[in-house]
Amino acid sequence: MNSALDTHNMGLRPHVALWRTTRFELDLSQPRVMGILNLTPDSFSNTGQLATDTQAIAQAEKMVDAGAFILDVGGESTRPGAAALTHEQEWHRISGVLKQLIKWNVPLSVDTYHPQTMAKALDLGVDIINDVWALRQAGSIEAVAASQCGICLMHMHGEPQTMQLNPMSGDVLDSVQTFFYQLLALTDKAGIQRNRLVIDPGIGFGKSVIQNFELLRKQKQLLDLEIPLMVGWSNKSSLGLVSGLPLEDRLAPSLAAAVLALERGAKILRVHAVAETIAALAVWRADKGFCDNGNSLLT
Repeated sequence: MNSALDTHNMGLRPHVALWRTTRFELDLSQPRVMGILNLTPDSFSNTGQLATDTQAIAQAEKMVDAGAFILDVGGESTRPGAAALTHEQEWHRISGVLKQLIKWNVPLSVDTYHPQTMAKALDLGVDIINDVWALRQAGSIEAVAASQCGICLMHMHGEPQTMQLNPMSGDVLDSVQTFFYQLLALTDKAGIQRNRLVIDPGIGFGKSVIQNFELLRKQKQLLDLEIPLMVGWSNKSSLGLVSGLPLEDRLAPSLAAAVLALERGAKILRVHAVAETIAALAVWRADKGFCDNGNSLLT
């Protein structure tokens, strides 16, 4: 199994963009792939927690071998209409897998909005907290502020159970930008250094199909925030609506959206199909004049 590089000792040039996390300073001078590892009941065969953990770890190994730079582990579905979990239920689902993956030399992210889960995961040494509520739940800022973890802050209008029943109105880009400027003021006040942050515009989270694609078209304007951008288009329902494809057939539109996001400044792609995204990324790099190993193709 391949492992991610600890960049503390890589001798990177001063201008290279680094994302500070618990154990790693991650080089974001080139785009990276975050592999999604869902531990929800419908993600693996329902054969008990131990079997599920074994399957999840095997899937994680495949993702890393395929080129995933970061693993993002989540136990609660945030798809529209999904039922919420308690933090105890969430921790029961993910703790066994986290305790194994933390032994790997791979940046490890936990997808949670529960501050109690954040605290337990950080006690294990995880590198990143990926929060769809962007630290707006009571106790969340306090849970991460004293650590050195990386943090992904996502924009969400409403809440997962009802967000698509009443999508946001008005200028979507202006609303998302305003949200992040206000949020950055709060994280600054809490003493969270900006080199620990990435932002996610939250494709599909309380936004209409038109608004999702407007965010994609105007994505470069989010770079004005001067925080690295993570984007998750993988398998989104908006892709199904414009392509006419069911969930299981959305690989091609997911890859198309990922490449468009790269063109418009995304630094991290959060995806289910790691190997296929890595292949698309290699073509994108070649178009820019570089091989996948970073060597120039230009003469």
